[in-house]
Amino acid sequence: MSNIDEGLGQSPHVRLDELLEELQTRLVAARGTRDQVRTLLEAVLSVGRELDLEQVLRSIVEAAAVLVKAEYAALGVIGPDGERLAEFLTVGMSPAQITGIGPYPSGHGILGVLIRDPHPLRLPRISDHPSSYGFPSNHPPMDSFLGVPIRVRDHVFGNLYLTEKRGGGQFDAEDESVLATLAVAAGVAIDKARLYEESRRRERWLQANAEITHTLMAGSPRSAVISLIAERAREITGAELALVALPVENSATLAVDLVIGRDAPALRGLVVPVEGSLLGAAFSSGKPVTSDNISQDTSVRTDLPREERLEAAVAVPIGTGDGPRGVLLLVRLAGGTAFTDEEIEPLQNFAGQAAVAMELAERRTVAEQIALLEDRDRIARDLHDLAIQRLFATGMTLQSAGRFIEHPQASERVRRAVDDLDETIKIIRSTIFGLRSRESGAEHTLRARTVRVVSDSAAVLGFTPSVRMEGLLDTQVPQEVADHVLAVLAESLTNAAKHAHATRVQVALETDGRQVVLTTTDNGVGLPAERSGNGLRNLRERAQQLGGDMELSCPPDGGTTLVWHAPVLTG
Repeated sequence: MSNIDEGLGQSPHVRLDELLEELQTRLVAARGTRDQVRTLLEAVLSVGRELDLEQVLRSIVEAAAVLVKAEYAALGVIGPDGERLAEFLTVGMSPAQITGIGPYPSGHGILGVLIRDPHPLRLPRISDHPSSYGFPSNHPPMDSFLGVPIRVRDHVFGNLYLTEKRGGGQFDAEDESVLATLAVAAGVAIDKARLYEESRRRERWLQANAEITHTLMAGSPRSAVISLIAERAREITGAELALVALPVENSATLAVDLVIGRDAPALRGLVVPVEGSLLGAAFSSGKPVTSDNISQDTSVRTDLPREERLEAAVAVPIGTGDGPRGVLLLVRLAGGTAFTDEEIEPLQNFAGQAAVAMELAERRTVAEQIALLEDRDRIARDLHDLAIQRLFATGMTLQSAGRFIEHPQASERVRRAVDDLDETIKIIRSTIFGLRSRESGAEHTLRARTVRVVSDSAAVLGFTPSVRMEGLLDTQVPQEVADHVLAVLAESLTNAAKHAHATRVQVALETDGRQVVLTTTDNGVGLPAERSGNGLRNLRERAQQLGGDMELSCPPDGGTTLVWHAPVLTG
């Protein structure tokens, strides 16, 4: 009986201990849930507090790592094509680790699964998934995985990727629920930041438009207005390089007239063919043309420096009413985003102001020329109606008076004076003719003739060489020297086609006011022994006749470089 009573007496105590233990467990769980909810709310508030899009994205990925206790976290932004990642932000890796791994992923393997199927994905081991194909070298080991898409207005903006649950555990359904809640808040924050960014960008475009309009109304020269337009476009779009190319008269080419940014001296004066180039495509179609990677785009030709890692580019025609007047090109560095429609639309309006600047400058020039011609006509009329008539009358008077002069020496002096008056009348008439004649010869300038020679060589070479021209070639190089320059250029291009079998030729023509230098560089087989005779001797003799010389070099890696130079100073 005592044993039974003892057993009955202990049973309530055991039951009470179990209930207390269960209550304690639930209190701990409730406290943990409360702390996690508080952490989630703090994360949502932190993410929503930012307005800068880059900082918003960084806050999201940092908050995600803290919420689900992940060792590594990343946010991948899906590109415009909807198939690849355009941006990739990471948390948990040091800069040295990131450098050792190499380029960021573009959206293959497990990362691509969420791009193709935007639903939460939870894995105990990444390697067990059929889409997994391993990590690149120097990548830290990762097993557990949790991925959640981020939607902005029913559009998938990107994905959150979490790996390696701290403590060696697995991501559970609660982690997935918390991360999904953060993703909703992230979508709202991203949308707000993008709207803010768009409003700021529109404000900057409006300010730039007002600045350009003020510059135009102030009567600034065309070069200053176009330079300002290119500079503001580069700043607002975050481009590394901005250039303006204008058509070359009587030639299917575009010449780079203005360059702002990286490698500006090397690109200024560059001549690019309309056919087959990005600039030419925008000029011919009258519509913007983009390239995700201009340095590797085989569909278009570019003479931009490839070693500088220039990638995303957009070429916008300047004016389309009566045909484009030129092209504005903007290029971003590697890692920058591609140009979007939202960016290109204001660019077109901005480029339209460049066309207005060109038209105003042309009309101002025409008005000045008309005023000059009218002034010349007035001077010519005055010279003809007043000066010549008076001189002629004076001559007639002297000639008549000469008959009454009996002194021989005096008579001879009067006769010479009459002859001098006749000669003066001839000179004035010649001056009048010069004033009334209008110079027309833009197509005969050294620059235009150089472009024509290069364009004509395309039929023999099979491609159009690239051209770069610098200095006051049309005013500082005398006609005689210019003729020699063009002859040497034609001969060197012919040699590159017939004997060097080159596939790329670069031409540089420049003057500093003291000498003119022509440089042609090809990637051919070098200088054959049989070509070192009369042809090259003639080119050197042309230079030496003018007091210059010629140098020829053949680098070990192939190709030929010809440098021909002659002085342009006279006297």
